[in-house]
Amino acid sequence: MSAFWKSVADFFDSPLGVLVHVVLIIVCAVLVTWALHVIIHRGVLSIVSGVKKGHGVDDTQALAASPLAAVRVVQRTRTLGSVLTNIVNVVIVVIAVLLIIHAVSPGILSSFALLSAAVGAGLGFGAQNIVKDVLNGIFMVIEDQLGVGDVVDVGSATGVVERVGIRITQIRDVNGVLWFVRNGEILRVGNMSQGWSRLIIDLAVPYDADLDTVRERLLETAVALSHEAKWRTHFLDAPELWGIESVSEDAIVLRLVAKTRTSSKDDVGRELRQRLKITLDELAVQSPSLETVILEGWEGAGSVGGARPPKTKPITVNEAPRLGRLKPKRKPKGTA
Repeated sequence: MSAFWKSVADFFDSPLGVLVHVVLIIVCAVLVTWALHVIIHRGVLSIVSGVKKGHGVDDTQALAASPLAAVRVVQRTRTLGSVLTNIVNVVIVVIAVLLIIHAVSPGILSSFALLSAAVGAGLGFGAQNIVKDVLNGIFMVIEDQLGVGDVVDVGSATGVVERVGIRITQIRDVNGVLWFVRNGEILRVGNMSQGWSRLIIDLAVPYDADLDTVRERLLETAVALSHEAKWRTHFLDAPELWGIESVSEDAIVLRLVAKTRTSSKDDVGRELRQRLKITLDELAVQSPSLETVILEGWEGAGSVGGARPPKTKPITVNEAPRLGRLKPKRKPKGTA
């Protein structure tokens, strides 16, 4: 028996044995990678299928009508699956390369220990950006800052997240351009797909229009849309007419808002604008030229909570100042 194992050891010490050893390492690496990919894929598929089954839908696109938490679970699961797949690829490739080097020359790593340390230090100093990208990508996924399918603004690019890697995030903008953004360069993330969105529509109304009637009809149009069966699930709250947003030289600007699902904001906005245009035509209200009405600038933080007028302390009658006519002072006697 010992002679058998000695012959096996002698075989692997031969050039042909070294080649067989390298081939075995590569085959084992491929098999382990394939097995881990299957496990990750089945885990992601199991969670996604469970969410779809729990809400009675066959396609994840239909989850737009389900609770927001269910949509987020699907996006987060797919993102974690993508990141775990990339980590598995990198780790197994590094381990396989080290094992192959050791198989070709067992003493090469130990004999070049000092050189390896120097090269490692140099690579570590030069690859600090790569380490930064990897760590930032992992933390973005763990903290659920973005996920596959989210509409995000990362400063350098704005669009739909197609893939989140351990070093690169791929974002497809509205023009179809695919942006490769390094995770370490992402300093801020504006996620437009988490929670809810607010649709804001500003309408310019001429001065001679009946403002009360216009406001009432516009709000009725928006509320009627939110009650329709086709659009009811896209609204998260009843539409509101906040009132006069600004006054220009030729028109008064009214602001209409609606709280919608993140995936439905654009569709609801297009449909609502069309119906508001029909309502204004029925009222014979002609909007002034947009050249004279400037609508620009970021919304203030105070608008996040909605239309909340400031509260002032009421003044009682006793505390109110007397606003009657002032009596003239009497002139002293003997004066002209």
